[in-house]
Amino acid sequence: MLKETIKYTDYEGNEREEDFYFNLNKAELMEMQLSTEGGLEKRIQKIIASQNGKEIIELFKAIILKAYGEKSDDGKRFIKNQEIRDSFEQSEAYSELFMKLATDADAAQKFINGVIPKDIAGQVKETPATIAAINNK
Repeated sequence: MLKETIKYTDYEGNEREEDFYFNLNKAELMEMQLSTEGGLEKRIQKIIASQNGKEIIELFKAIILKAYGEKSDDGKRFIKNQEIRDSFEQSEAYSELFMKLATDADAAQKFINGVIPKDIAGQVKETPATIAAINNK
């Protein structure tokens, strides 16, 4: 699980600093892998090879929103649903995080490695950095 502290200005003009949590469990990663034609890794490689900015942005957005959730008070659950995702996506905190990941290869790499289970983090090495580098062209 990754905790991101994000500073942003809300729609009332108030400066805020809040903690947001992101996590993809093994089941979610498997679902992403199996629900993508040819597999997620193949899709990512195809996007990188084509340097298709639109698809790169869509992939970043999908990963951020799929990983976002709220911890239950007792710590037993990480709650994710469409209402929670929509609420986050409609905030300036989302915008700040998205821009950071889309323009900073190191931040993108750290984010991806932070949201995936530790025992498979080593398998995801260059993809986020490569995507961010393409976005910076």
